[in-house]
Amino acid sequence: MIPEGNLQSNVDRFTGFENEYDRYRPEAPPRVIDIITGYLGRKPAVVADIGCGTGLSTFIWKDFAERVIGVEPNDDMRRKALEKRASHSDAEHLSFVPGYSNRLPLESGTVDVVTCSQSFHWMEPVSTLREVARTLKDGGVFAAYDCDWPPTLHWSVEKAYNELVEKADRIISQLVKENDRAKKWNKEEHLKNLRDSGLFRFVKEIVFHNIEACDAERYVGLVISQGGVQTVFKLGSTALNADIEAFRANAEAFFQDRMLEVMFSYRMRLGVK
Repeated sequence: MIPEGNLQSNVDRFTGFENEYDRYRPEAPPRVIDIITGYLGRKPAVVADIGCGTGLSTFIWKDFAERVIGVEPNDDMRRKALEKRASHSDAEHLSFVPGYSNRLPLESGTVDVVTCSQSFHWMEPVSTLREVARTLKDGGVFAAYDCDWPPTLHWSVEKAYNELVEKADRIISQLVKENDRAKKWNKEEHLKNLRDSGLFRFVKEIVFHNIEACDAERYVGLVISQGGVQTVFKLGSTALNADIEAFRANAEAFFQDRMLEVMFSYRMRLGVK
């Protein structure tokens, strides 16, 4: 049984940095649509993107589904998604609603595709998968996909990135009681959890990559957008300030005002009901 405090911390972890998250994190790549639609075998009528955040993984479906529903429990993240929707004149079929992964505001057997982008590891897997299966049509597709951090660039910059994130986690462990910390499930067990659920006729892990342009500002923004770093800020600690400035100097020295290609590597765990 997961303490209630952990589950609420999972939601609260993303409060207050929706702008940084939306600015620096990658949009879901088009390959996601190609893979999922191929396994579904048709254009989806209804797509539900749960734990959708600011809609980075929701808006990609705008031209590829008749109805798209983003489900997000965090008010700040959902508010940002709604703000973005208002700027799209052709997004009337997109909606963003509050909800939790194990209590989805969706009718049974009505959804063609359910996705979790960078979010399934924040959800209790057994109850979430049971709820996903309830909402999916027969033959519907569930896909949980994540990119590896940091994106591939150069070992020296990536090493500094990892060290900064690891230090943030150590600071949190010192300042926050265990029962009040966010609970993260192991991404390496996603595929096993799908298989063990017995809810899907076919389960597979798919690996793919996406190349994006990146400058030093964005690369630094990516590490600052990490939840652990943002949590340290929200705790009022300045323990990371010097490390962030050192990382910024490192990144700027490497990029030298250039726009470079970086590789985001994705792992999708897919199940067909």
